[in-house]
Amino acid sequence: MKTRLLFMIVAFIGQVFTSAAQVKVAKDIDYGKEPGKISNQLNIFYPEDTLAKKGVIVFIHGGSWSGGKKETYWWLGRNLARKGLVAVMINYGLAPDQQYAQMAADCATAVTWVSEHIGNYGGDPNRIFLMGHSAGGHLAELINSDSQYLNAAGFKAEIKGLILNDAFGLDMNEYMSAAEHDANYYNFLRTFTENPEVWTKASPLTYVQQIKNPHLIFYGGKTYPAIQLQSERLKKQLTEQQIPNSIQVIKGKKHVGMISQMVLGSNQLYQKILDFVAQY
Repeated sequence: MKTRLLFMIVAFIGQVFTSAAQVKVAKDIDYGKEPGKISNQLNIFYPEDTLAKKGVIVFIHGGSWSGGKKETYWWLGRNLARKGLVAVMINYGLAPDQQYAQMAADCATAVTWVSEHIGNYGGDPNRIFLMGHSAGGHLAELINSDSQYLNAAGFKAEIKGLILNDAFGLDMNEYMSAAEHDANYYNFLRTFTENPEVWTKASPLTYVQQIKNPHLIFYGGKTYPAIQLQSERLKKQLTEQQIPNSIQVIKGKKHVGMISQMVLGSNQLYQKILDFVAQY
C-alpha cells in the first residue's frame, strides 16, 4: 500500500511539472473502424513544434493481456514528448473478450494508423519505434517478428527498432509448459488457450529469424526468471544474426518497478532510449 501511495504522489508531482511543458495531447483518437470503441483508441503526446519531424514511439502497455489502459501512462507520453519525441499510447482488446491474435491485430492496426497520420503531429512516419512493457513487450515483438499482422493491417512503412522493457512471454510455450498452475496460469489460458501448438505460434522467439531491426532490451535484476532468461536468449539470437542490439540489466528492479520508475523524467532509461532512437 505504501509503494502504491508513493507511486501516486510521484505521478501527481510529475503531472504538476509537465503541465507547464510545451507538450500537446490528442486524446481518444479512433484507429479502428468502429468510432468510439475504447479498445481501439490511442493518445498522442507531441511537442508544440511540429515543423521538424521527430522520432515516434508507439507504446503498448502491459497487464497480463487482461488489464491496463493507455490513460495510465500519460506520464510516459509527457516525458517522451518533453524530450523531443512523439509518443503514442494505445489501447487494444483484452482477455477474456479477445485472445492474443486479435490483440496483435489491434496493435498492428494502431501502428498502421500512426504511420499514415503521425506526420500531422510532428512525427516522422519513417522513424517509428515500438516499445512495450510486460505483455505489451510480447505484443510489440510479436507484430514485429511475425509479419502477418502488419501485412494484414496494410502497413507500408517499417519499424525502425524495438524497445522492450521487461518483456514477458517471448516464449510462451516454454513458460506455460513449466509454469505452476496458479491464478496467473489460468488467466493466461484465456489469452493463449490450452494448446501448446498455439503457445508456440504466439511466441515471438518462434519468428526470431525474421527480425531485421535493432533492439534495446531492458530487464530488472529482480524480475521474473522467465523474463531474464528469454531476454538474454533474444539478445543471443539477434547477435548471432548480426542484428544490432543492446541489453541493460537494471539492478534491484522488479517487474512493475521497471516501468513505474519512468514516472520520473530524470530516470536513466530515457537517455538510453533517446540515444537508441537518435542512432537509428
